[in-house]
Amino acid sequence: MSDINELVRLLKELDNELAKCMQCGMCQSVCPLYAETGREADVARGKLSLVQNLSRQILKDPEAVKNRLDKCLLCGSCAAACPSGVAVIDVFLKARAIISGYLGLSPIERILFRKILARPDRLERLFRWVARIQEGFSMPADKRIGSSCARIVSPLIGNRHYVPLSKTPWHKKKARGTSQTYAQGPRILFYPGCLVDNVFPGVAEAALRVFDYHRVSAYTPDTPACCGIPALSAGDTKSFEALVRINLDHFHSSDFDFLVTPCATCTATIGTLWPPMTRHFRKSERDRVRAVAEKTMDIHQFLVDIVGITPKIPGPDMEKPIVTYHDPCHLNKTLGVFNPPRTLIDASGAWKRTEMRDSGRCCGMGGSFNLAHYDLSRKIGEKKRSAILETKPDVVATACPACMMQIVDLLSQAGASIPVKHVIELYAEGLGV
Repeated sequence: MSDINELVRLLKELDNELAKCMQCGMCQSVCPLYAETGREADVARGKLSLVQNLSRQILKDPEAVKNRLDKCLLCGSCAAACPSGVAVIDVFLKARAIISGYLGLSPIERILFRKILARPDRLERLFRWVARIQEGFSMPADKRIGSSCARIVSPLIGNRHYVPLSKTPWHKKKARGTSQTYAQGPRILFYPGCLVDNVFPGVAEAALRVFDYHRVSAYTPDTPACCGIPALSAGDTKSFEALVRINLDHFHSSDFDFLVTPCATCTATIGTLWPPMTRHFRKSERDRVRAVAEKTMDIHQFLVDIVGITPKIPGPDMEKPIVTYHDPCHLNKTLGVFNPPRTLIDASGAWKRTEMRDSGRCCGMGGSFNLAHYDLSRKIGEKKRSAILETKPDVVATACPACMMQIVDLLSQAGASIPVKHVIELYAEGLGV
């Protein structure tokens, strides 16, 4: 059990936010989980009512409280729609920390978060071990999409169609982190994120080519560490805080003008969650966290707002491949970044962009939600898949590697051989770099 003073501190931090909730029910109309279950307990309003009585409910049935709090995508739809401005995600993350502190982490969680995730060297060894053995228990599902599935259904993978780990992570490749250095122009720290580094290295490679094309000086820490969102989502604040400090030691805000990442979740975590979740750090550490958070930008927003990329004027009506774009929740709802990815798709003039129905609807991934509630995750995602197929695209684009994994699974299982690309890959292809 966590220190009681820590639990009291977290409970006090919840009070002001909870007082803002008017129980108006706006969150109900936008919650993708509620749309599937119709249960009040699954919507933000129901969970906030639970949190208001958290200290009493913990003593009554802590496991039930944990189960209800964990059944959430953390997509931010409720926070974006809240007329009172309740920081719903902050509330839920702190509530998860409280209940996890009271119950303690499971043995598997302690190993996964404390012994592996919070130790980048061990996490890298685990990734490399899985990358070596994965071919033995998987087989190709759709070569055009690049998906695989298990030869024999396993408790961990189940019936998922997934993108296998890259045999070599991006940061280990020779070209890693070596864009040109330019006398003028912005200096950036390029933060790939775990999924881009280990599953979609082509995204990072495309980003470096784009930076060179636009004469942006970029560098990357030698040993990238996780931004901490998996641990934070599980209520493990100790591992989250360790990862924040590891990252702070790897880069210093005075060395770069912007921290740029192609992962919507990493952008939202560093930019919006690091500061409120580290308020109890020493002042010197809080100042460093704030300085990094203020410089953190999504790669599309950076290229459009800072570099100044604009769409090309449409030329003759030629046959172009059709691309449809999915808005990641953390990018659109949490960060309010809507136009920049579309601008990049249009900027090279190589694609015909067709908007899908409800482009901002959650794909159902939700990180650990997909692992714990795969059936619900898939049902939510099926609506996204239907919207994609309606547009009859040649390629699906998005700006989040986790969304890419979910959409690959959805399309591959339906036998829809439509490639899923990151926007920065499409932009690089359009530039011919």
